[in-house]
Amino acid sequence: MTYLQLVNSVLRRLRENEVTSVNDSSYSKLIGDFVNDAKRIVEDSWDWSSLRNTFTINTQANVFSYAITGVGSASKTLDVINDTSNAFMRQASSSWMNNAFLNQDPPKSTPSYYSWNGFDANGNLQVDVFPIPDGVYNLHFNMVDRTAPFTSDSTVLDVPSAPVIQYAVALASRERGETGGTSAQELYAIADSTLADAIAMDAARFPSETTWTVC
Repeated sequence: MTYLQLVNSVLRRLRENEVTSVNDSSYSKLIGDFVNDAKRIVEDSWDWSSLRNTFTINTQANVFSYAITGVGSASKTLDVINDTSNAFMRQASSSWMNNAFLNQDPPKSTPSYYSWNGFDANGNLQVDVFPIPDGVYNLHFNMVDRTAPFTSDSTVLDVPSAPVIQYAVALASRERGETGGTSAQELYAIADSTLADAIAMDAARFPSETTWTVC
């Protein structure tokens, strides 16, 4: 569903008139804010398959710091692979990397470790790799990349729409104090149940991530 469709779905449940744009009125803008709040609740609740993506960088000789374009602060790392060397990379702490770079003479070889190091001027996530690359290596970052707040009517929601709508209705109901028979607490319970069902269906695609096994 698009941002506009989500807002209109919430407005109908609140017995309000639909709009042709989220920015049509101050109230539709408020509902748009609630939709974005609900979207954040739903996106943060699980590593949705629809938000999983692989970002690739090609290293350069003697360069150890890179920005991953399009990946912001709401991302999560699943794993990192040095495809050129056919090996998983290990995550290192900031102190470990500082020791490796500042207290020692860092070697130049195939990258085996990575460490996140803030954001560039465009808001892209930055990563340092170690050892310093001695050539071109193809690195794959498998990430859960959660989306930024919606601003355009046509932006399409990636996660399940039902829990987003239900949470937005609950938020709007709490704000104005009534919905004609259903309390905000009941609406939140419906939203929680809808979200749990959606997570269960998506989690079935990744059984190894929800089953504890002895290492």
